[in-house]
Amino acid sequence: MMCGGPSATQPATAETQHIADQVKSQLEEKENRKYNEFKAVSFKSQVVAGTNYFIKVHVGDGSFVHLRVFKSLPHENRPLALSDYQVNKAEHDELTYF
Repeated sequence: MMCGGPSATQPATAETQHIADQVKSQLEEKENRKYNEFKAVSFKSQVVAGTNYFIKVHVGDGSFVHLRVFKSLPHENRPLALSDYQVNKAEHDELTYF
């Protein structure tokens, strides 16, 4: 992994799902809809002054969303933030920096 660059895509873990779950309500508010299914399937991470997580989430009916979540440094004691997202993604869409 190059310094400052995103990691390789990895299968989602329990921690990845936990991160996605914590920003689900932020996405639902921005999209003005509720997601009954919300399963993280893969992710990349990028170390900055904190960590960016790029997470591919299955939201049902073959649809996916890509999330960019920022986790601040521990001493900053700030909640996870949904920095950006992309909707209308498919399973084969690559998880890239956005």
